[in-house]
Amino acid sequence: MPCNMPVLSGGVQGRATIDFRAMSPPSLAADTVPASSPSRAWLPPLLIGALAIAGAHLLDETAWRSVRDARVYERDWGRLLRSIGYLPTWLIIAIGLWTHDRPRLGWGWRGGYAVLAPLMGGLAAEVLKLCARRLRPDPDVFGYTFRAFSDQPWHNGGLGLPSSHALVAFAGAAALARLFPRAWPLWYLLAAGCAMTRVMAVAHYFSDVVTAAVVAWFVAEALSRWMLRERRFV
Repeated sequence: MPCNMPVLSGGVQGRATIDFRAMSPPSLAADTVPASSPSRAWLPPLLIGALAIAGAHLLDETAWRSVRDARVYERDWGRLLRSIGYLPTWLIIAIGLWTHDRPRLGWGWRGGYAVLAPLMGGLAAEVLKLCARRLRPDPDVFGYTFRAFSDQPWHNGGLGLPSSHALVAFAGAAALARLFPRAWPLWYLLAAGCAMTRVMAVAHYFSDVVTAAVVAWFVAEALSRWMLRERRFV
């Protein structure tokens, strides 16, 4: 192990020591990020993401008609799932990780990543809404409606593509999937649940939340590579 990479005692999944770089897939390690043609590594996920978004648009009307529950947020499970897309939830998780890791060298890494990924995801959602300018679904009439750039150009109220809640949730889930990879299905299941409540509440089209999930993956991936390469928070 390189001497400039911190090793932490105690911690994750019963290990006596922790190399935070080893907690992510090997391709994310600082010393293993491809030095040549790095753009090629992004092509497969870009293609998969584009196909997922296109497919989601084909399913929008079906989801709009059949996946509805006007009282979803009156139920405890609905409120719980929506909170996964609430940024302060991730701040609480980060504080927990910081509190646990603080006595050790490099204590800021896990908490920093856990809160920065959803934070950057939320910011990306707001910027993309201003670019796409697609309005939220009408509960009575299906169809995409766009706001002109000349109409409130810097106001994103009423815009729905992508879903902010879903993007925050999936970015946080992607971060936890890297930090605690054995439990990755749980993190993504929670994020998917948050996304589906937004569709059930007719607050977003299905393509809004799928687009959010795709963007969230890229946000978390890029952030993890940057933090490992620059040794941020370690």
